[in-house]
Amino acid sequence: MDTLSEFTFFITLSRNGSLSSTARELNLTPSAVTKRLSNLEARLGVRLINRTTRRLSLTNEGEIYLKYVKNIVNQIDEMESVVSKRRDSPKGLLRVNAPLGFGRNYIAPIVSEFINEYPDIEVQLMLTDRPISLPDESIDVCIRFGTVPDSRAFARKIAPNRRLICASPSYFEKRGKPNVPADLLEHNCIVIKQSQQVATAWRFNSDDNEEVIKVKGSLVTNDGEIALRWALDGHGVVMRAEWDLAKYIRQGKLEIALEEYETPNADIYAVYMEKLNLSARVTCFLDYLKESFISEDNTRSFW
Repeated sequence: MDTLSEFTFFITLSRNGSLSSTARELNLTPSAVTKRLSNLEARLGVRLINRTTRRLSLTNEGEIYLKYVKNIVNQIDEMESVVSKRRDSPKGLLRVNAPLGFGRNYIAPIVSEFINEYPDIEVQLMLTDRPISLPDESIDVCIRFGTVPDSRAFARKIAPNRRLICASPSYFEKRGKPNVPADLLEHNCIVIKQSQQVATAWRFNSDDNEEVIKVKGSLVTNDGEIALRWALDGHGVVMRAEWDLAKYIRQGKLEIALEEYETPNADIYAVYMEKLNLSARVTCFLDYLKESFISEDNTRSFW
């Protein structure tokens, strides 16, 4: 069994979660699937899947293996797409989902340019305030920030995107600028409530050491644009994504603090189901998205 065949076999098995379902999809007998899995585990020297009478579950090593093989298969598909230039002409309906603010400010203008280049593609852009599930909502591509929890989907990184600590110059002039994360305890921090939880635990990393600061403040909202407006008005310190802050930092309306500390990942990903990577319209859109977020000097386009 060649390596690529092993990869696709394991992806199929982990997606189905059952030997019988995998056997039907691959036109094999259940015993052949069991033997194939056993041979793979023997070669690697680790157990990848826990077997029960009802369902299969990935071990820790299986989760790691799945993550890497999906990335490798995805990269091979993208490479072949680039080399062959896709014989199929990109056309048909493309359904895209994105967060509200980011979708309005970045994805909508990109879609406008995209359909000029690919007039045979129809685009439905749906903006929501919460991530959606790809199989349940019939969406081809989802734009998401940070880690992607759905192991059934592929995620292609579109652009790096940091979370930044910012406040207006007038606020820092009155209260001083924090030099270390613990200094935030003396500041009025604008807190964003997400998924019924108030996010008061701000995380910082430096030299592989994590520090969690329980911030407090007089302003709480569940809307990121409101939080940003309050920061611009000089009411306090906010932690927001780079894409949302960049233009105000360029204009001098906000200043960055604690920039030398790493904050939780907010990189931008395009997420899509694995079978959709064979679609010419999905492939073209993913390529176009990534190119749109790279400037001429290969830096982040937010700046």
